[in-house]
Amino acid sequence: MSHAPPLGALLRQYAAGSALTCDPVDQGLLNRGYRLRTTRGRYFLKHHFDPETADPAAIARQHRATQRLADLGVPVAPPLAGTDGRTVAVVGGHAYALHPWIDGRHRHGGQLTTEQCARLGALLGVVHASLEQVMPVQAGGPARPPADTLPPAGALSSTGALSSTGAVPAAGALPSAGALSSAGAPPRAGALPSARALPSGDAAPVDGAVPADGADPVDTFALIDHLLARVRRHRPTDSFDELARHRLLERRVLLERHADRRPPRGGCVGWVHGDFHPFNLLYRDGEPAAIVDWDRLGVQPRAEEAVRAAMIFFVRPVGTLDLTKVRAYARAYRRTAGATPSELAAAVHRVWWERLNDFWILRWHYERGDTRADPQFPAASALAVWWTREYEPVCEAFTR
Repeated sequence: MSHAPPLGALLRQYAAGSALTCDPVDQGLLNRGYRLRTTRGRYFLKHHFDPETADPAAIARQHRATQRLADLGVPVAPPLAGTDGRTVAVVGGHAYALHPWIDGRHRHGGQLTTEQCARLGALLGVVHASLEQVMPVQAGGPARPPADTLPPAGALSSTGALSSTGAVPAAGALPSAGALSSAGAPPRAGALPSARALPSGDAAPVDGAVPADGADPVDTFALIDHLLARVRRHRPTDSFDELARHRLLERRVLLERHADRRPPRGGCVGWVHGDFHPFNLLYRDGEPAAIVDWDRLGVQPRAEEAVRAAMIFFVRPVGTLDLTKVRAYARAYRRTAGATPSELAAAVHRVWWERLNDFWILRWHYERGDTRADPQFPAASALAVWWTREYEPVCEAFTR
């Protein structure tokens, strides 16, 4: 097994017995995960691999946050503590965490009824409201750094974590909003850094506390020219090259037409999951068993996370949105998060602009030679075009 974790040392730290089996789960962008069975049970072992999210102190803060959310009844999967009381084990300079194994499946919005989509929106609203309770924010954190080649949050599963299968999500329901609301009363694409907050004193300046300006179309035009040159040089030419060239030329026309619609800085910020999408939400027996992968926990415009999540849950393969389901989802989100229609309208505009200027999949393909995200390109690139044409109906679905 490649990248085999140091099981002996880790299991001793956790007093978790002896390993019987250890199988890698789907590897994503940020971390590596393993389905682990020992003489004492089943676990999910997470190797925090990416340098940007692997700081043990930051991981421990995320762990404390999920424990507090669990105490409020939010469906999460807090890590287990080792014999020293810590939830992060550092072995050979690498950070690991051990979680209970959660049997569950992922579900896409296309497999949910309209009522279940409303429950999904309520769930995200409860997450935002609960984070507001457990993670006080001190203003004044630095602005986000630009992120030129990172994918938008949710574009790829960050670990494939805690799932008992890597299969396509099965249909099923979310719990009612009432069942979730015991707690009581969101940049440029991919620019969601891990928080440096929540030390023992609970509050500190955090990355991303100041929303970024919308992407500058001048920069985007230069990027389009750069990518077109890459496409022309690629040999042998294939169908992906042809679609990439078509979409780049098409997007340039759209940006020329709409360059005056660049949005201002984002709106009301708050703590967000940062990567809320189908592969970070597990269901068991028709109920949400756990929201996983909190590596991008941070302070961002909250309504923008709600819009980004909808773009992932409810996009169809042809690059359109199911607006009936979006409307049910958004209404429930606004109700449980206390978000106003105007807040959602501003978020829709910013995320639309973000997508219109976003070419991370092509940058990965042509600059890195990384083709993992290629299957997402047809729908993602078509969505930006369709959304521009159907801008008013999409905005209405989020606000009424």
